[in-house]
Amino acid sequence: MFSIIVLKLCHCIYQWSNPKCNGKLPPGSMGFPIIGETFQFMKLHDALQFSAFVKERIPRFFSLFTSIHGPVFRTSLLGGKVIISMDNELNMEIAKTTRIPGVPKSITRLFGDNNLFVQSIESHKHVRSLTFQLLGSQGLKLRIMRDIDLLTRQYMEEGARKGFLDVKETLSKILIECLAKKVMGDLEPEAAKELALCWRNFLSGWFRFPFNFPGMGVYNMMKVRKRMMKLLKDLVLKKRASGEEFGEFFKIIFGEKDGGKETMSVENAIEYIYTFFLIANETTPRILAATVKLISENPQVMQELQREHAEIVRGMTDKEAGLRWEDYKAMTFTHMVINESLRITTTVPVVLRIPDHDIKVGDYTIPAGWTFMGYASVHFNPEKYEDPLVFNPWRWKGKDLSALVSKNYIPFGAGPRLCVGAYFAKLLMAIFIHHLCRHRWSMKADTIVTRSYMLMFPHRCDV
Repeated sequence: MFSIIVLKLCHCIYQWSNPKCNGKLPPGSMGFPIIGETFQFMKLHDALQFSAFVKERIPRFFSLFTSIHGPVFRTSLLGGKVIISMDNELNMEIAKTTRIPGVPKSITRLFGDNNLFVQSIESHKHVRSLTFQLLGSQGLKLRIMRDIDLLTRQYMEEGARKGFLDVKETLSKILIECLAKKVMGDLEPEAAKELALCWRNFLSGWFRFPFNFPGMGVYNMMKVRKRMMKLLKDLVLKKRASGEEFGEFFKIIFGEKDGGKETMSVENAIEYIYTFFLIANETTPRILAATVKLISENPQVMQELQREHAEIVRGMTDKEAGLRWEDYKAMTFTHMVINESLRITTTVPVVLRIPDHDIKVGDYTIPAGWTFMGYASVHFNPEKYEDPLVFNPWRWKGKDLSALVSKNYIPFGAGPRLCVGAYFAKLLMAIFIHHLCRHRWSMKADTIVTRSYMLMFPHRCDV
């Protein structure tokens, strides 16, 4: 009996280590059963470098690939089978042609069945078009910019009185207050406070094992999700019943703008708002904090930013009226700084897909159903960027600073699932930098930026 159990166990381990494939799998290791190589992959590392997990495998597998430009290898992460690619052409091709998003089950559970990650491409396009009415360049110009400018000034003045502010936490407050008003409309103070606390204090670290048991990270996140969804639904239904006015985005969804018709159910709208707020709050404040850290370490960059923003202030006819769209567009060096920061901080997979058919890559096959993770390795390619590990905003001089994606620049992903909040993120960052550079400031010396998939700040990120 014992021998049978041992044989069965050995057979299972062999099958795990040697998964079936209609062809030849890329090289790599599947690690331990279920656990795979997750702990090595998620190990903390310098945020502005590829993780040791990836860097160790690049030289190991690069020589095996002669017909493509970069290594592709297999592994297992968070209980799933994964292909990791450092080949930019392959990443772009899969981003354009593969429509199923590749995300861990923990994230799928966290965001629900109707979320942006798992919607069909047709549904995703529909939601993108609605969001673009609010957060596209025209929407930002007409509806968003003034509120962001006002909120940023208020929080910056408050920070100046105290002598410090936490960059990530401050932008998180600005983002949520601005979006909550534009999405939900006016809220009672207690409801607004509870909503803000839910979004701001949501658990980080979405990339977890998908086990929904008490005490596990996913279980705790699901409890918070349930609370947030109920709060949002109660607020929406109460507003509808009382005839209160919604914010801009719900007006678009419910067809209250320009005599349109309702384009989304209440349940789907709530799912989408919940998803959008969480993603926005988890990403942009962290990227801005890392950007401020990079600026603080480069005196010439800080000096040029202060010069540019002093010039913008001098050109204002009414300094109390706040920034205009023309001022934002005139922030040429600021946009160069943001582009450079997005390039150098994007050391995580930006193409996440699940192929619905086998894909040939040289002599190897990427199997259907596996998760594909494409890294933005082109951002650190010395043939595309001179001294790629150096933070050098001037490398963007004379280039199209409004482009969200190109063959050699993919901080917001690529293909039909390009980040819907890209323009919004860049506007937030630019306005924050503008108001920060109107003050004398420095970042605390003990500020460090690490990464365990997401950017992390163990000692906060105070200026």
